[in-house]
Amino acid sequence: MQNFEQFSRKKYLNLETFRKSGVGVKTPVWFVQEGGTLYVKTLANSGKVKRIRNNQQVNIVPSKADGKPTGSWLSGISSIVNDETLEQRVEQLYDKKYGLLKKLFFRSRPNKEVDYCVLELKPVVDEIRK
Repeated sequence: MQNFEQFSRKKYLNLETFRKSGVGVKTPVWFVQEGGTLYVKTLANSGKVKRIRNNQQVNIVPSKADGKPTGSWLSGISSIVNDETLEQRVEQLYDKKYGLLKKLFFRSRPNKEVDYCVLELKPVVDEIRK
């Protein structure tokens, strides 16, 4: 089992999720790490969440804000977190890592309720080639 050492002290990762057709969709995202697991907070109705509901396999790599890889691609499994305690822990990790930027980025729009969810990413196999 691989670890996520290459993600430590990084601000972004490029998350590749897969359409039903098998075509990959790459999205740079903020993330937090705790132990051997990475977490991504995202809009609950986003395309990546819909794709993960259909196919939990993902590929991930540390990246720059524009998605340009800064490490090696890894295969993983993603799932949607349904544990309020864990969601609160992830929120604390985001606060610590991103501070004021996080507060500005995830701020709800006036008169609109915005639902977020947390994705859990775990490694499954060795490095992949991209």
